[in-house]
Amino acid sequence: MLHDHTDLRVRNLARTRPLYDALLPALGYTRVSADETCVYYHLPREDVDFFGITADENHRPNGTRIAFAASSREQVDELAALVKAAGARSFEPPHICLEYTEKYYAAFFEDADGNKLEICNRG
Repeated sequence: MLHDHTDLRVRNLARTRPLYDALLPALGYTRVSADETCVYYHLPREDVDFFGITADENHRPNGTRIAFAASSREQVDELAALVKAAGARSFEPPHICLEYTEKYYAAFFEDADGNKLEICNRG
């Protein structure tokens, strides 16, 4: 089964958007549409495969984590530097995660609302 879309909720779109504006285009989601309550990042030629973010004042982050796949460890490093500069919180720099596998390389962080995110490469 292929990815269709992601629909993420945040309390404050203006506060969280800079992180996603940096990360998602770097992952290929370069076509962006937005209004005051939501933003959608699409792949260039796809209408279905998108990452959407919607403002929801009742949203509360939880233990759910969204992991973005990187093509290499070098890309993990590049994207990690990008999100750190864009305001990622609770930032854990890229490292090998032996608790997963000896080749699992990832950086962990949160957006401004506390949603948990990850950039990983499985080697």
